[in-house]
Amino acid sequence: MKKALIIFTLIFGLKTEAQINNSKEITTNPTMHNVGFITLLTHYYEDGLKLNPLNATFQGDYRYNDTLPNFLAADYKKELKNYYSSYLDKSKRFEKAKLSENERMSYAILKWECEINLEGLEFENYTPIDQMWSMNLMIGQLAGGSSAQPFKTVEDYDNWLNRLVDYVVWLKSAKTQMEAGIKAKNVLPKSLIKKVLPQLASVADAELELNLFYSPIQNFPSEFTETERARLTSDYTKLITNKIVPTYKELYNFMANEYMNAGRESSGIQDIPNGDAYYAHQIKLYTTTTLTASEIHEIGLKEVARISSEMEKVKKEVGFTGTLKDFFKEVRTKKELMPFTDPQQVIDNFNDIHKKMTPKINALFSKQPKTPFEVRRTEAFREASASAEYNPGSLDGTRPGIFYVPIPNVSSYNIYSDEDLFLHEAIPGHHFQISLTQENEDLPQFRKTLWYSAYGEGWALYTESLGKELGLYQDPYQYFGMLGAEMHRAVRLVVDTGLHSKGWSREEAIQYSLDNEAESEAAITAEIERYMANPGQALSYKIGQLKIMELRSKAEARFGNDFDIKLFHEKILEAGCVPLAILEDKMMSWINPNTKF
Repeated sequence: MKKALIIFTLIFGLKTEAQINNSKEITTNPTMHNVGFITLLTHYYEDGLKLNPLNATFQGDYRYNDTLPNFLAADYKKELKNYYSSYLDKSKRFEKAKLSENERMSYAILKWECEINLEGLEFENYTPIDQMWSMNLMIGQLAGGSSAQPFKTVEDYDNWLNRLVDYVVWLKSAKTQMEAGIKAKNVLPKSLIKKVLPQLASVADAELELNLFYSPIQNFPSEFTETERARLTSDYTKLITNKIVPTYKELYNFMANEYMNAGRESSGIQDIPNGDAYYAHQIKLYTTTTLTASEIHEIGLKEVARISSEMEKVKKEVGFTGTLKDFFKEVRTKKELMPFTDPQQVIDNFNDIHKKMTPKINALFSKQPKTPFEVRRTEAFREASASAEYNPGSLDGTRPGIFYVPIPNVSSYNIYSDEDLFLHEAIPGHHFQISLTQENEDLPQFRKTLWYSAYGEGWALYTESLGKELGLYQDPYQYFGMLGAEMHRAVRLVVDTGLHSKGWSREEAIQYSLDNEAESEAAITAEIERYMANPGQALSYKIGQLKIMELRSKAEARFGNDFDIKLFHEKILEAGCVPLAILEDKMMSWINPNTKF
């Protein structure tokens, strides 16, 4: 969701690292100052791609497709620390007063990026594998052949083979880190370990032809010769049989036995050594604010109460006489809301939603992305534990933006929130925001690729409120779906902070969610386990949405009848994905011209 770009060439020409280091030339010559700063940003971006070739691949830059650094190695972390430290130091050589507004924003973002990542490097990663976010899931997605890793040429196939050799090294390091985590008493909860095991088993136990990593061999381009096919088949078979499968089996056996025995019974991150400090960092990372866990918990409780009152109105509108909790059960189990018998019907329904809203999108947005878009079913290997998600397209348009929908059991697929979900994940949510950022020629390349969950997810949640203006939510159950989705994000503020700062158990968090929202117990359980795997991430949605809504209220108050919703959306989106404090400074300089960013 957070990755996509291509290489750009600076119009002034690229300088060497030595020239960047020559601060006297750059910072004392007014005509050269901005060029030097832009060049610094260019090198920051390019060096970042070398450090993380996966980002390059997802952005459509295939120069490093054959490599995968060992992100867990001490040498790599040392290199990463030097990268952020050096660019933070270099940025301080530039006088902000001599930079344009857009460049000052880049300066502030670069400073934030370096500082937050340096802060994160102070925490050891003892849990590199979980059921939701880890490298093995990303590599598995790439292996399927329909994601960012290309499989069009023989070189592409060889690149992936070489990358997989590096991936095996990472897997072995992951096991070593988790072994160290046992000694450090920093391990996953048992409930999460149980969810990882079938993911590993799907590779470890699969027959060769059914193995996920064999997929490229079954989809050779037609122009490949028989000799090329035979050689690649042999090479892939050897790697899968001799390296990948044995490593997965070893990892599975370790996690099913030694690691499971050491797994935590507790659910929150506060129960690991230095857990409170880590959670504070995660809150800062994902909300891009200085809010505390207690403050966020209180915000969540207030939002839950507010949205509950709105839900009561819908309950009365449809003539339901029971309690709101009873209505949740009604919505979860109502057969009319589970009408499909074929997964393709789910995909078709989302495409119909797109068609329905398209005629009215121009009333709210003056700029729309050129990047193509499509809806796909989530791959089978990760579908059981996946949430709906958006993967960005490539800047050159060769890979569309993709809205992935998990459909593990079509007969129980509930459509009551489909309109809301499409707005969030697709249009005008993630697809609009990410694609417009990638296509924005006024942004330096490094800003086209950044992802701040508070902004990106906050924007997507904000767009859910636009449904009626786009001709949606005519059915009260679909409107209830929107309220349910907003409630879901409000509940997250309560349960994430409850789990990680107030000692809540997994079961307490599940029960609170069941009491306050209409999601099924299975869906809620998966969500709670997601929060357990990545503390703080779930806070970003509601915190970001509230900030954007606050800024809209300020703009409406300032401009009155002259308020232009299209211009407001353009202003929010034109800066790209930024920390909330930087977004607020930018928007206030528009709302109040006397305020300078």
